[in-house]
Amino acid sequence: MTAATHSSLFPQVPESADAVLDGLDPEQRAVATALSGPVCVLAGAGTGKTRAITHRIAYGVRAGILQPASVLAVTFTNRAAGEMRGRLRQLGAGGVQARTFHSAALRQLQYFWPKAVGGELPRLLERKVQLVAEAAARCRVRLDRNELRDVTSEIEWAKVTQTVPADYPAAVAKSLRDAPRDPAEIGQIYALYEQLKRDRSAIDFEDVLLLTVGILQDRHDIADQIRRQYQHFVVDEYQDVSPLQQRLLDLWLGDRDSLCVVGDASQTIYSFTGATPDHLLNFRTRHPQATVVKLVRDYRSTPQVVHLANGLLGQARGRAAEHRLELVSQRDPGPDPSYTEYADETAEAEGTARRIRDLIAAGVPAGEIAVLFRVNAQSEVYEQALADAGVPYQLRGAERFFERAEVREAGVALRGAARAGGNDALLDGAEDLPSQVRAVLSTKGWTTEPPAGSGAVRDRWESLAALVRLAEDFARVRPEAGLADLVAELDERAAAQHAPTVQGVTLASLHSAKGLEWDAVFLVGLTEGMMPITYAKTDEQVEEERRLLYVGVTRARLHLSLSWALSRSPGGRASRRPTRFLNGLRPGSAAPGTRTAGGAGGIERGAAGGRRKRRGPVLCRVCGKTLTDAGEMKLMRCEDCPSDMDEALYERLREWRAEQARELGQPAYCVFTDKTLMAIAEAVPGSEGELAGISGVGGRKLDRFGADVLAICAGQEVGGGDEDD
Repeated sequence: MTAATHSSLFPQVPESADAVLDGLDPEQRAVATALSGPVCVLAGAGTGKTRAITHRIAYGVRAGILQPASVLAVTFTNRAAGEMRGRLRQLGAGGVQARTFHSAALRQLQYFWPKAVGGELPRLLERKVQLVAEAAARCRVRLDRNELRDVTSEIEWAKVTQTVPADYPAAVAKSLRDAPRDPAEIGQIYALYEQLKRDRSAIDFEDVLLLTVGILQDRHDIADQIRRQYQHFVVDEYQDVSPLQQRLLDLWLGDRDSLCVVGDASQTIYSFTGATPDHLLNFRTRHPQATVVKLVRDYRSTPQVVHLANGLLGQARGRAAEHRLELVSQRDPGPDPSYTEYADETAEAEGTARRIRDLIAAGVPAGEIAVLFRVNAQSEVYEQALADAGVPYQLRGAERFFERAEVREAGVALRGAARAGGNDALLDGAEDLPSQVRAVLSTKGWTTEPPAGSGAVRDRWESLAALVRLAEDFARVRPEAGLADLVAELDERAAAQHAPTVQGVTLASLHSAKGLEWDAVFLVGLTEGMMPITYAKTDEQVEEERRLLYVGVTRARLHLSLSWALSRSPGGRASRRPTRFLNGLRPGSAAPGTRTAGGAGGIERGAAGGRRKRRGPVLCRVCGKTLTDAGEMKLMRCEDCPSDMDEALYERLREWRAEQARELGQPAYCVFTDKTLMAIAEAVPGSEGELAGISGVGGRKLDRFGADVLAICAGQEVGGGDEDD
């Protein structure tokens, strides 16, 4: 199970095709029932796109319109493919192929290579870095570790954009790409790398796609055989398709149009790998008769989070921005996003760890919290801070769950206990499935209480604890199930890479967080130079950085915290500035192209423990509409919505304001504006916190006038004004 799965682990299989459609909203149902011709689904973050397309496949299979073996669903990660297979199995549509582009192509290449070329398929390189290093050395080019990684990425980009070594320098210039070394030098390394592969009869992952494309282009008999096998295609995350992947998809399709693509141009964040949203944006041009469905109902995030996400895209430019989707939250209101400024990175990490500890103490599971950063190098300080705070964590992108040594050992032990049945003394007294699993895993390091601290011991315990929780959930749904049934379930999950949730705070880069979600998300290190990253020079590159922040914001269901540090190290010069992407969105900042006076408004200062005020989207308290007019925001309602203002209270507040203005020698509006007084008279606050939540009541005015206003609201008499400034 992934962090993005928030429903029951083991839902009941729908009884019929029509039952598959139960619970879908009108737009999702439109996707699920559009089974003919080209279909384009424009799906915003959190709108249930995976739900829509898996139900579409399952509905077609259950209704007898689609044969399971004739459907190929393609996505971009093994995790996403595994989740899709798991969902299809739960919907009664087992047998559908859900694979990555590379996995599907490799399977076809292995099968058809003897027929198309003869002999065995060349050896597949698991890692190309070593061969790139050798090629660089032969070219007498010295590369450090980071340069080696970057040059390897350049070769991958060249191959997926179908650029040969001789054309690489020109392609870099044309694309305005910022090459890590001299392009001619990289072109030489690229050419020698290709030669070394040929000499050693090896291929890399990009070759898998290139060779499959070559065979399908040259051998029409093989192409026809594949097209007879697969007659219906679904492509998820279509905004991330590279030119090479699109070429392969075209060859799979032939002259047919039985294709459903799903994507969101605003989540294009992998252009450095060759991904482009152009195929998604041009889909209607290539397929004029296509059915286009837009999913904008956001079931993931609160209105406050969605408001910030929409605000980020509202400032975007470029072609992708022209096709942005305005999300509409379907959830109840939640807390406003918080903005915190820290003196240095260490203070930021420690402050984040404290907030996470408070959330866990308040009942938020550690597995439902994530800390997201721009580059992996930022993780170390957060690992240390969480360990010091006694908070368990896991690094995203680490070893797959079912490949961990302790999980494999646990599987062997559970399988042995299942075979032994009642003859295993270890199970004496363990009457139900969960107690049997706990008994078996106790021999592998599981205990009722987690070990102190972090590190390998804690990681091992978290893995075993995830298996225990899985057994408990499994037993609730299938009370009659035994160990053998659980082992079979684990085997199916391992094959689908459908892992259970590990209960630790997730530390991840923004790129690796794509497709996941959590109850609470901390976006950290949001400074110029990191967001956008320093090497984002062109307008297109900067806009992709904005989309990356948008992806981070939309990972949060309920709690969202954004923070930055003014210097790198304690005592360092406070020279950093918060990211430009939050200008006009965070408190106290001006919108792009304007100037602002005053301080940081509602930003909390991480180094100080003073009162904090958070501001975010303001919703009409009558109809729930998002307010944008300043006057309406003060009233917290639309001008047209009915008012429940206490008229007598409003007049008392006006009289008090006039007296204050006379004593201060200032205009009345310098005390409070009419709209602010009306908002107070409507809300009738009974505490400082309630009064501070009214737009127009800042910290300074709360200190100066708060006691008088609260007394008036309580029907009490007040004395003269406060002469202190």
